[in-house]
Parts: sequence; structure tokens; C-alpha cells
Amino acid sequence: MRAILAVNAGSSSLKLSLFDADSSELVRIAHESFEGLDDDGSRREAAVNAIGEWCRLHGGGRELVAAGHRVVHGGTRFVEPIVIDDRVLRELEALVELAPLHQPQCLAPIRALRASHPSLVQVACFDTAFHRGRPSSVERYGLPDWMWRDGILRYGFHGLSYEYVASALRVVAPEIASGSIVIAHLGSGASLCAIRDGRSVDTTMGFSTLSGLVMGSRCGDLDPGVVLHLLRDGTRSITDVERLLYRESGLRGISGISGDLRELLASKEAAAREAVDTFVLRIVREIGALTAMLGGLDGLVFTAGIGEHSPEIRERVCRGCEWAGLELDVAANRGGAGCISSPDSKVAAWVIRTDEERMIAEHLRRLA
Repeated sequence: MRAILAVNAGSSSLKLSLFDADSSELVRIAHESFEGLDDDGSRREAAVNAIGEWCRLHGGGRELVAAGHRVVHGGTRFVEPIVIDDRVLRELEALVELAPLHQPQCLAPIRALRASHPSLVQVACFDTAFHRGRPSSVERYGLPDWMWRDGILRYGFHGLSYEYVASALRVVAPEIASGSIVIAHLGSGASLCAIRDGRSVDTTMGFSTLSGLVMGSRCGDLDPGVVLHLLRDGTRSITDVERLLYRESGLRGISGISGDLRELLASKEAAAREAVDTFVLRIVREIGALTAMLGGLDGLVFTAGIGEHSPEIRERVCRGCEWAGLELDVAANRGGAGCISSPDSKVAAWVIRTDEERMIAEHLRRLA
């Protein structure tokens, strides 16, 4: 009996899923999610180092034969899953500066398994890969051409989530799956993706995971003049500004209370309401922009932690999209799964649970 492992390392979490490698369909054997690791390096290190033992305890005697990893940044070179060797690992390490909050966390489990299981086949699956292949006019910034050639471009992220949800749509809603869809991946990290016929047309994140929507502790879109202003007065280092934009902004920074949307929705503080209002407003604004890119809208899909579990945010976003012909079914929205738009709605709204680990396992099985 054999098993394959999917590792999904985020900025504040580590998710593990074991799948039966011998079944004709991917059957999940075990799943574990370690949360709240962003401010506790020792706890993350312990979780990473225990991956091999976790597989042994939960594998039911199966031999671990391969592991697939979510890697946030693939740069311009990696546009599809790839088996990790020494050269590939060195190239992934060189991309750390492009995703300093995420890439080191993605690479740590790879190194740990290379140490504990040196003969194990490991595969990298990239969050940026789903968005590659868009026209250069979509990926470019208004910067000199040499910067484009050096890889300073709008990459986009959350690709494994978007890929999974797009594939799930073909099963649950084939009538819209080939149409013009906006998927809202709303969690502590949040972005939107415009998809036509299952392929990425545009997305709110760009060169880094900082851009686009307001997030739990990240600022979202920002006039670059603000960064210049923060650096010009000489009182802050680059590290200070990086920490400010990645860890002290977004919902946490606006509210001064928390980056956890659940706490803000439960709070009676005006600052909490202001943070939530800003979060929703940016989502609605960007859905409008992506709808223009698509030339119309057939469906809006909510996924990830907030998208799947917050009826209030879904309702507020849908109300903000009534101009597009979206009519919410309030009762269905409270139920929190499946179609949440009314039968007469011109735009279908859905809640679909994302499963990045299953997407990783699919890629792993095809490649390894």
C-alpha cells in the first residue's frame, strides 16, 4: 500500500493531506491543519519537522512514495509542476525576495522531507502558474522595458485555489463553467480572478502578494509614492516598511484591533466597522474592473476561509453587484454552500469550498 502527501504551507498555516496512491480516484486518508503560525516561528518549525512522523502515524501502514508542495512563486521560469532536485531548489530559493512572507514557508517542508526522506520524490506546484500565458499587456506595469525583461510583472497568486474551483465548476455548474466568472478567494490573504472558459484572464494580485484587495494584515493596492514617502524621511528601514505593509496593515492596521474578520464583525467599535467597510468596498470595486475585462459576468464564486464561512460578507458583496444583475437568495446564502443566487438572477452566485491540497495531489499523481 502506498500514499502521497500534499503540503500546503501558507504565511500563517501549514496544511497536510495524505491520499491513497493506489486508488483509481484520489481518496484522502488524513488531513491536518496547523493555524496561527505567523508569529510563532518555533511552533512552525516543530510542525514542519514532524511531517514525516505525521505521515507514519496517519498513513495506515502505507509507504509514502511522493510529496507535492504548494510553492507560492514560480517566477518566469516555472509555469507548470516540476520534480524538485538540487538545481530547482536553488532556483526557488532565489525567488524568496519576490515573496518574502510565503516562499520561505513553502520551502521549509521541502528541506525537512529531503533530510528525513532523501529518496522521496518531491514536486513543486506553483500558485503563479495558473495565471501565466495572459497577454503581455495584462502582465506589464508602466515601467521601462528592461524591468519587464527582468521579471518585474504582474504574476498573480492563489492559482492552485482558482484552478481547483474552476474544475469544480465544470461539475456543479456546467452551464456557467465555460463562461465569464469572477472567483473571490477571500481569506487572510485575498484576491479575485477573472476566468473565461476555465483560464485566467486577469487577477487582482500582481508582482507580490501585497497588491490588490485589502487583506488581514496586508495593505492591498497602494500608491508607490507612499512607500517613497515612508523611506524618504530616514526613520524607517526597508525591513520596517516591509513589516508595516505585510504584517501591520489591512484589516489589522485599519481597525487597530485585529486582522481576523470574525473578531471585527463581532466588534461594536467604529474602527472595526470601518475596516470591514473598506474590505467590502475594495472587493466590489475590483469585481467591477474584472467584469469589464471579461466583457460581462456570468457567475461570481466565493471560496477560502471568509468566502466560504461569512454569510454577511457574501451578502454585502452581492448587494454591491446588483448592478450586474446579481440577485441574492438570502436563505441560500445563510446555508453557505452551493448556489446562493435567486432563480431569476442574471448572474449566478456560488459558494465552493476550495481544496488546494487535492489540486496538488492531482498534479503530483500526473507527474510523479
